[in-house]
Amino acid sequence: MKRPILPVLLWYMGGVVIGAWVALPIVGLFILSFVALGAGLFSGRLRPFVLGPLLLFAGAANVTCKTTVLSPIDIRLIVGENIETARVRGKIVQTPTHRIRWRNGKEIWRTLAVIEVDSLNCTGAWQRVCGRIAADVPGVLGREYFSGRAVEVFGVLQHPPGPAAPGLFDYRSYLRWQGIYYRLQTRSTNNWILVGGRQEKVRPPLSERFVEWAQKTLSRGLSAEDEPLRLLWAMTLGWRTALTDEVSEPFMKTGTMHIFAISGLHVALLATILVAVLRVVRVPRSVCGIVIIPTIWFYTAATGWQASAIRSSIMMTVVVLGWALRRPGDLLNSLAASAFLILVWDPRQLFQAGFQLSFFVVLSMALLGEPLIERVRGMIRTDPWVPGELVPAWKRWAISGLRNTANAFVVSLSAWLGSLPLIAVYFHLVTPVSLAANLVMVPLSGAALTCGLGSLLCGAWAGWVSELFNHSAWFWMRLMMLISEKASLLPGAYFRVPTPHFGLVCAYYLALVAAGVQGLHARRWRTGLVVVALMLFAVFCVGAWSRRGEVTVTILPMRGGHAVLVDGPGRANDLLIDCGDEQSAAFVVKAYLESRGFSRLPWMVLTHGDVRHVGGASLIAEEFQVATVCTGQNRSRSPSYRQMLAQLAQEPKRWRQLCSGDTVAGLRVVHPARGESFAMADDNAIVLDGELGGVRLLLLSDLGPEGQAALIERGGPGRGGIVVTGLPSRGEPLSESLIEAVNPELVIVADSDWPAYERAGEAVRKRLGKSGVPVLYCSDVGTVTLRLKAGHWQFSTMNPRKPSDALPQEASSSDESDVD
Repeated sequence: MKRPILPVLLWYMGGVVIGAWVALPIVGLFILSFVALGAGLFSGRLRPFVLGPLLLFAGAANVTCKTTVLSPIDIRLIVGENIETARVRGKIVQTPTHRIRWRNGKEIWRTLAVIEVDSLNCTGAWQRVCGRIAADVPGVLGREYFSGRAVEVFGVLQHPPGPAAPGLFDYRSYLRWQGIYYRLQTRSTNNWILVGGRQEKVRPPLSERFVEWAQKTLSRGLSAEDEPLRLLWAMTLGWRTALTDEVSEPFMKTGTMHIFAISGLHVALLATILVAVLRVVRVPRSVCGIVIIPTIWFYTAATGWQASAIRSSIMMTVVVLGWALRRPGDLLNSLAASAFLILVWDPRQLFQAGFQLSFFVVLSMALLGEPLIERVRGMIRTDPWVPGELVPAWKRWAISGLRNTANAFVVSLSAWLGSLPLIAVYFHLVTPVSLAANLVMVPLSGAALTCGLGSLLCGAWAGWVSELFNHSAWFWMRLMMLISEKASLLPGAYFRVPTPHFGLVCAYYLALVAAGVQGLHARRWRTGLVVVALMLFAVFCVGAWSRRGEVTVTILPMRGGHAVLVDGPGRANDLLIDCGDEQSAAFVVKAYLESRGFSRLPWMVLTHGDVRHVGGASLIAEEFQVATVCTGQNRSRSPSYRQMLAQLAQEPKRWRQLCSGDTVAGLRVVHPARGESFAMADDNAIVLDGELGGVRLLLLSDLGPEGQAALIERGGPGRGGIVVTGLPSRGEPLSESLIEAVNPELVIVADSDWPAYERAGEAVRKRLGKSGVPVLYCSDVGTVTLRLKAGHWQFSTMNPRKPSDALPQEASSSDESDVD
């Protein structure tokens, strides 16, 4: 068999997927595994038939062991679903990392750490536990906190937060696939204590000492710790602190963010340098392998055992080992072998974005890149009938340069095709400019990385040479920053896409494999793969056809305010109503719009001058190039709102002031009337009413009691349908007379879980409960998504709803309700 590891990997991966998503008894899996193993060992006739099931059971058993509660003192049994104020004791698993965010023009630092907990105190008494937790604290922990140190930490222990809205980053799932199920939030570094005391002399681990020395070496001769130097640290040492959102954005938009991960590029470059040096002095291949493999793993250990570095080192170890033993190289078989070893070590890697991207990029390069490179080599060459010495030198150089450029483009294209759906899933981006950008950025990153490694090699014995390398590396990094910024501004450089359907992603990769499969039975395999891909694509098309004409309305609760996104067929009438404060707009609304595929937004309505509703308006208007911003006609005391109005006054074509009777994106303004003004900002809130998808929708914002009375007196809103309301700062939402006037089928109260005073109180809940109308509270259920079509409406929530007498039985028994 040409690629014996490939079927082994596929069987094992199948077992990992089954074990991860289906609850199977671990004892039964081990029994089945040992039965299959025994049958294979003692019966040669059965061996070919039991190998696949053995790998399937082994994969399921391995991932089940990693995810199932096996110990009676597992932290999941002790804490459960509770939110506890707790003290924990344990050891720091990895040296804490830092994150930088800019807020109001200032750097805000935060420290993140993973702790292996051995003791827990929630009730005043210590008890033994086992498990890992993620801990975070504002500020920067001292240098004495590093991997292996015993600590005692006080904070709030709870499950990590899930995604705030559909399509957003799922922090809980991200940690779960790393074996972490709880998060400890602490108020300050004062809540952290070293168990042995600060005076205890403990030497930091090798990786910590190496990174500290390497940072000083790489900054030698440079004037200041600026952005290019920080990015150089990130590229060479895996120092993730440098990769803030602002710095990362142009690299993300140009598809070149991969150069900052300690990945195959770094490990391959290091191995290439070592091979070149050793082969020049005629060191045999076997000795080269003995030198290169430990060096690669030393670099991985020195940079902190990052997951991407471990994956790349395993892959390079397999490749170098085959080369040292003079085995014929096969990239696909090497990929299968390295992936199998990684999944045996930790099967949860299969569900992590880094593993998936690495695997499919290399798979695409093996299936598409190598055949295309062979074809390019046959197309770009000199006349085979003309002896080489008779070909002019300029022509040989031109053909060599053209061939190298074509080969680089083929590699870039195959890598882009391999990562295309996953980039859309995790980052909601498609980056055509990356095809050209990587042709420039990868060589420049190679130059910067080579200079960085050269500086580290010379730093201990030739300081002046190290300084020269540092200046060169700084120059290459600065050039990369400029190129990424300029490339991201090119027309069509990137565009946002909604999260693709799982079936569509599977169909794409089956088609990709079908396009690249080769061998004796290639036609048969290709036909089968294409048939399955077409079936999955047909299922996707049927689902998309059934949703045609559907209007999606999303209510996003945020820190005392809320935003409403109306997303209908096409883009002409898509509308964002409010956007939260600046922080909510940056981390929730912006991310959600990107996950829905918005690069531009035609309409945005700012209902009233409450900073919790409109504080981030400038950010959203600039980021999504909002065509028309609508506001009310009344003034406000909010500085951020007035600043936004001042900006709009300079662009009058983008600004529209609304009053009762106007229409915007198919919705009618029913409050306030022209010239009408109230003392409270909430009473001046713009109220929108209309039919979307054949369903009446009334959006009240935070309309206060006086505004509600004026709306009833004017007889503005229609009857029936769905009502969305926030909480006014004074008074209560949805007075009894307004409920009687509207007679809604469903009420959604867009209150917030935090801060507590922005949560609907018991008095409001009792009063609305007595009305007999089904009520959803966003503080209970999180983000609510409405799907409206042909007079029918359906809703879904982010969190399971609490049982409520105010909801029909069929609605409270499921997270989705379909009502005619």
